[in-house]
Amino acid sequence: MALFKKRTAGKPGEWYYCLEHKKVEEGPECPAKNRFGPYASPEEAAHAMETARERNLEWDTDPRWHERAGDGDGDGEGTGTATP
Repeated sequence: MALFKKRTAGKPGEWYYCLEHKKVEEGPECPAKNRFGPYASPEEAAHAMETARERNLEWDTDPRWHERAGDGDGDGEGTGTATP
C-alpha cells in the first residue's frame, strides 16, 4: 500500500478541458498532459478547443514565424534570387 498518492496539479475552483474525455472538469481530475487550462469558468473551459484553434490560426498566419533567415520581407517565401 502506497503511503503517498501522486496528485495531479490544480485546485478545486479551477476549470479544465480534458482532451482524453472531451469534457469540462473542475480541479485536478486528470493528468496535466491531458488537459487545457486552468480557466476561470466552466464556460471558458467548454470553449477550449475553439480557443486553441483560433490561437493556432493566429500563429500559423503570423509572418514573424515564417520569416526565413536573410529574407527580411516577412512573407516566408524568399525572393528566389541569389545575392552575392
